[in-house]
Amino acid sequence: MTTSQAKVDRCRLPPAFWRAIEAVGLAPAAVLRQARLPATLHINADAFVSTEQFFALSAAIASLSHLPDLGIRLVEATETGVYPPSMLAAFYARDYRDGLHRVARFKRLCTPEKLSLVEADGECVITNEWLFANGPAPAIFVDLAFTALLELGRRASGRRIVPRRVEFARPSVRHGAWESYFGCPIRYGAERDALVIDAADLDLPFPGHNPEMLEILTPALAAALGELESDSAMGEQIKVVIKRRMASGRPEISDIAHELGVSERTLQRRVTEEGTTFRQLLSEARQELSRQLLDDPGAGIEEIAYLLGYQDTGSFYRAFRDWEGVTPGRWREMKFAAT
Repeated sequence: MTTSQAKVDRCRLPPAFWRAIEAVGLAPAAVLRQARLPATLHINADAFVSTEQFFALSAAIASLSHLPDLGIRLVEATETGVYPPSMLAAFYARDYRDGLHRVARFKRLCTPEKLSLVEADGECVITNEWLFANGPAPAIFVDLAFTALLELGRRASGRRIVPRRVEFARPSVRHGAWESYFGCPIRYGAERDALVIDAADLDLPFPGHNPEMLEILTPALAAALGELESDSAMGEQIKVVIKRRMASGRPEISDIAHELGVSERTLQRRVTEEGTTFRQLLSEARQELSRQLLDDPGAGIEEIAYLLGYQDTGSFYRAFRDWEGVTPGRWREMKFAAT
């Protein structure tokens, strides 16, 4: 991972995170050991981890807790007052809609996620995307995100807001915790994870609305977000998009420019200024993604070649040998032998 990407792909681990872990009966040191992360990470108030490491933490937490509804419990165990400023500001918002939009705007200050809110036909559909993930988010993080957004509305409005429905991509589970907490129909096996709120509930006022506090917090959060975004080199942004679109075929530079919201000429100029080329970025993205895919022992070489946009496995073998000096199969054998 490059220095620039490391600045952007970061997940904050505030003390409140570890207090919530302890509240559900888990020892932070045991969780870190299970996730193969530094044992003292939980005592560093300014600790950050990458998306990959954060997902490893989720796997460790799930493995040690054996609680299917752990995501819900973690949010319920967290007091509002210990939320990070990027989330706390939402509680000072004018109403639920304003609060949700503030969360969406400043979400990346905590984790590299993109929160989308779409209002139509009397409802608001909320979805979430992890910008640096190469697969679906762990179920516990979906639960954390949706529970936190609903708790925002419930705590700040003083009303027990009930969604219209919750959609989960995961298979159905034999546990009523989600139905009990959300109080609405739960759809399993959906195409996406989505929290669907009645649009009328978005107008619920927040009695704790505090314009003075927002005048203090908002400029500081906006400045921090601007600093974070300026740290993201164009080349790294391009590679993130390339990885996301790879399985649909080799992405063209015009496609990438459109998704990043810049002209093709501007993108070319920024790439040149960073001393690289689109072709080189495409190769780097494929190399980085190939390593991540090969880490999954269940992924076949032919499948990986397809996901990387190669027409045949032979082309993938030649490219990988140029990158790593060995075949994909041999690289995988050496990787797992070392663990």
